[in-house]
Amino acid sequence: MEVRGLGQLLAALAAALFVRAIAGPGPALLPPAEDDDTDAEAGEEGGGGVPPVTIRWARITCALKNKRGEVARFLLSNVSGEAKPGRLLALMGPSGSGKTTLLNVLAGQLTASSSLDLSGYLYVNGRPISQGGYKIAFVRQEDLFFSQLTVRETLSLAAELQLPDTWAPERKELYVNDLLFRLGLINCADSIVGDAKVRGISGGEKKRLSLACELIASPSVIFADEPTTGLDAFQAEKVMETLRQLAEDGHTVICSIHQPRGSVYGKFDDIVLLSEGEIVYMGPAKEEPLTYFASLGYQCPDHMNPAEFLADLISVDYGSAESVQSSQKRIENLIEAFSNKTLVTESNESIAKPEESEFSAKLVRKPTIKQRRGWWGQFRLLFKRAWMQAFRDGPTNKVRARMSVASAVIFGSVFWRMGKSQTSIQDRMGLLQVAAINTAMAALTKTVGVFPKERTIVDRERAKGSYALGPYLSSKLLAEIPIGAAFPLIFGSILYPMAKLHPTFSRFAKFCGIVTVESFAASAMGLTVGAMAPTTEAAMALGPSLMTVFIVFGGYYVNPDNTPVIFRWIPRISLIRWAFQGLCINEFNGLQFEHQHSYDIQTGEQALERFSLGGIRIADTLVAQGRILMFWYWSIYLLLKKNRPKYQALLPPIGRRSK
Repeated sequence: MEVRGLGQLLAALAAALFVRAIAGPGPALLPPAEDDDTDAEAGEEGGGGVPPVTIRWARITCALKNKRGEVARFLLSNVSGEAKPGRLLALMGPSGSGKTTLLNVLAGQLTASSSLDLSGYLYVNGRPISQGGYKIAFVRQEDLFFSQLTVRETLSLAAELQLPDTWAPERKELYVNDLLFRLGLINCADSIVGDAKVRGISGGEKKRLSLACELIASPSVIFADEPTTGLDAFQAEKVMETLRQLAEDGHTVICSIHQPRGSVYGKFDDIVLLSEGEIVYMGPAKEEPLTYFASLGYQCPDHMNPAEFLADLISVDYGSAESVQSSQKRIENLIEAFSNKTLVTESNESIAKPEESEFSAKLVRKPTIKQRRGWWGQFRLLFKRAWMQAFRDGPTNKVRARMSVASAVIFGSVFWRMGKSQTSIQDRMGLLQVAAINTAMAALTKTVGVFPKERTIVDRERAKGSYALGPYLSSKLLAEIPIGAAFPLIFGSILYPMAKLHPTFSRFAKFCGIVTVESFAASAMGLTVGAMAPTTEAAMALGPSLMTVFIVFGGYYVNPDNTPVIFRWIPRISLIRWAFQGLCINEFNGLQFEHQHSYDIQTGEQALERFSLGGIRIADTLVAQGRILMFWYWSIYLLLKKNRPKYQALLPPIGRRSK
């Protein structure tokens, strides 16, 4: 009966998720008038056929406001510039200069905040940015992947999710192989990506894999946020050489970079030097900026890295009060000198200012929704990925298996072959409470520490329109059922005979079923906490704290009848309580205890009544756990739906903004 009820519950859950999630795939940045097949074919030919895109921006100002709504600091102030196809543009400057902020503004990736005030004009091929005006690739500093997939599998799954269904499998395979060759990944194509636990590909290879995943949709514009950070000199140069080649293929490439080596600096076509949110220089790279600053009295020493000279020139020297004052004065003079240049004036004048009503209607970058695959097609691919990630995660699975065996052996040794004495009643309840806590904590800590990272990957993929939220959640939950059930079964199979619990197979099967359902509920709780918390560290702090509350109200430490009225709702949602009560009912029903006095507990039913654990069936506890499971699943869905990244809208300037 319990098994049938559990099956009905899981079926209802799957059906509910499927029906709720048929909203379709997420959005993707696509041009409104492009044909996907035509554009993809251009990409297959090596990227040379991408539509050329010139980006121009004017009077970009980003201000940080205080609690009173007053401007506390300018992150960017009246910044203008241009990026052309076939050229590699570098945004350079010291930390806090505004280069990453400008890159995010141009890519439409500046995280929305009520404390930010963003204004300015942005143009694509001479027209104000409109809805889904061009395809972009955005390569972030953090290279996040599913660690157990190989390079080829990562790229192939991305291609399956993003390329049109009309493409034959052979054509997609050729396209993936072409990307592997172009980005120098063919030698590591069958190596797993890896992470901190498992050795995989190098940092430079991960960065190029990030580029490859972004290039699948044949973007016209490529943004890269500090692509050489954390790489050694050799890997940094290989990454920049890849960006250089992409620019030569016709892409518009914009990257932010802190202080490049001389060989890396030589690959730039144009640079924008920023300091304290304002432009110090913008124009051709290589010798031109050195000539310009020499005309202002700042000569680059012989045999000095030009990039190092430029970085020192536009940075504040905090060595002493005098050096701070003199360097700030120098930077102010450089900013003023460049703002007075005819080139900047002409650049601003050449961009005709549109009517505010026209511009504001087209300003906010909203990706056009373009469906690639149906719900089931997305589910199939995502299920395959989730299955490979779960079953290949050897280090995690080995640790969980060893912990299951070790904890079962330890608890079994402590509660070795309990008899039927009066003291065994307390021992049994203590063991069952420990079993419930151990199962829940093991499942919680696994998911709560992993999901925040995976959530970031999913947010990025959904932003590109790769898939919808429903297929992702359904595939993840179903793929992890076998591996999630294995560890409670290992734990129960060892503990049960060692402790000599109720010696019938049906009771043993029910014991394993109860802890397995509890494990699923705890995993769902961990996913919810991971979806709620902003970082992995916050999730790791919040998850165990919340579980501790459920343990206190789990039915062992506080008698349910003695729980204060204001807290009586907590035991009803405590997965520990329902698992513990189900285990107690399964164990105590039908037991006869040794007794010498009339007031002694003689039967298991009497023990359940004395501890306020009787009066219901095992099926009722499973249904209660099923409701908790559903609650956490729906919470995950709603949190991911609500917490989807939001980006700051670029508004027309109102008056003149300046420092």
